[in-house]
Amino acid sequence: MKKLVLSLAGILLMLTLAAGCTPKDGLITTTTEVTGNQQDVTVPYQTITPEQAKQIIDAGGAVILDVRQPDEYATGHIRGAILLPVGEIEAQSATVLPDKNTKILVYCRSGNRSAVAAAALQTLGYTDVSDFGGIIDWPYDDYVVK
Repeated sequence: MKKLVLSLAGILLMLTLAAGCTPKDGLITTTTEVTGNQQDVTVPYQTITPEQAKQIIDAGGAVILDVRQPDEYATGHIRGAILLPVGEIEAQSATVLPDKNTKILVYCRSGNRSAVAAAALQTLGYTDVSDFGGIIDWPYDDYVVK
């Protein structure tokens, strides 16, 4: 009985702490450590929801960056998205994204590559990068070009 009470108290404590860790504005700032040649750099970027990304897209002025492969992009992408595969960001970003102060919204298929891409862009000096995860979580079919 004592073990049960202690276990329940521990679970209650963890749930209380987890509930208090959610930001009020819904934005989560993610920090990814990127290791370079001689130094380690910690780079923050914003993680936003698809709903927040849609609001930014609707307001205009943001670049939507699809970091999947060309064959994935061809099967369907968000209207207006520019294709820049994650493996080509370092070599091609200056050409594709010449203004480092432009608001950039990054997505991929599931959210893994977009996180890597967002961190890479910030490391390259881009100042306004937001990752909204994967197209598999994008609920707005009317925004998808197939």
